Amino acid sequence: MNTENIAIWCWLIPILIGVIAALLGYYLGKSSVSQKVGSNENLKALEVDNARLKTELDICRKKMDALDKTSKADSPVSSRVSKQTPPQFDAVAAKAALGKKIKQDDLKIVEGIGPKIEGLFHKFGIKTWKALSEISTDKCQEVLDSGGDRYRIHDPASWPMQAKMAHKGQWKELAKWQDDHKAGKF
Repeated sequence: MNTENIAIWCWLIPILIGVIAALLGYYLGKSSVSQKVGSNENLKALEVDNARLKTELDICRKKMDALDKTSKADSPVSSRVSKQTPPQFDAVAAKAALGKKIKQDDLKIVEGIGPKIEGLFHKFGIKTWKALSEISTDKCQEVLDSGGDRYRIHDPASWPMQAKMAHKGQWKELAKWQDDHKAGKF
């Protein structure tokens, strides 16, 4: 080989490598953009599902309130008695419905509450199902926010409703709701 051919190859090889690298970079970049678009579509789908679930939760709350009002209207004497004496905790019925041993006022039976989140609620003085059932979702979010970033991903929208069912001893209803909404999914 003469020196002219060697000089051509010294220029041609880097140019070819540059063209190949540019094409490879282009295709890799294009595929990551399509993944981002796909994740944006997934995010939008999850937001739609979240909105639907919140709507269903509002409907459930309205139905429960209507049932409470109906039961109070049907039996004014029993509603006065129930205000004076809290419902009795039936551990046997709770275990039969939920399939595990339940302690009275154990906040961890609420779908989405674990030991650490229960500890956060206890720090705020919320230690019973009744207390949890009487607070707003905003207050639940405030409790979660007090624990830092790792707790902000939780959605406490249904927690007061679940606690209300537990407080009232509606174990079968609670178990059915939790089965239908396992981890917020159908």
